[in-house]
Amino acid sequence: TLLDRPTGPTFRAVATYAGLDLRRQLRDRFAMFFVAGLPACMYLVFGLGSQDRVGSGNVAMYVMISMASYGAVTATTSVAGTAALERTFGWGRQLALTPMRASTFIALKAAIAMTIAAVPVTLIFVIGALTGARGNTADWVLSAGIVWAGSALFALYGLAVTMFFRSENSVGIASGLIVIMAFLGNLFTPMSGLILDIGRLTPLYGYAGLARFPLTEGWL
Repeated sequence: TLLDRPTGPTFRAVATYAGLDLRRQLRDRFAMFFVAGLPACMYLVFGLGSQDRVGSGNVAMYVMISMASYGAVTATTSVAGTAALERTFGWGRQLALTPMRASTFIALKAAIAMTIAAVPVTLIFVIGALTGARGNTADWVLSAGIVWAGSALFALYGLAVTMFFRSENSVGIASGLIVIMAFLGNLFTPMSGLILDIGRLTPLYGYAGLARFPLTEGWL
């Protein structure tokens, strides 16, 4: 009966739900390709063998950080947008029948988004280390931390776009706009002139610049 319902979910129930949802996200091969596989391939295309010096490292590490940034923000945007769709299209009503509170659901989705974001960062940094990316120890640690932590801001972007359009295509729209912002933000290729002036006003420009700052030491 309703009077017998527990007042809140147990830790085991929350952990079980989080584990199942995380497995569901990781088993989505199509999504994981764009989150981790595509940025890793782009690093191999643009960064492999690039040994010219940049700051305290080389161009390969510069490209590696850029591609990890792209993968991480794609992950948080996608997971947050999917969570908003679930709430909009009925999953929220199903969860309302359980002891799980809305705040718990949001916290779990945030944790899952950050876990997924760690996948491309880890993968691309490992590939970079094995293929000639070079920098100081502090460069590796600080850049990885900034890429991973900074990607959390783009979960808000994913939520905003999804709640604005409120359609099944909204996650795709949000992810597609990330590609455009990545071009303008100097993640894929160096910009100049008017395009660079515009790009400086876009979200990924500052995020990627901050992530690369330990390496570049202000260069560019």
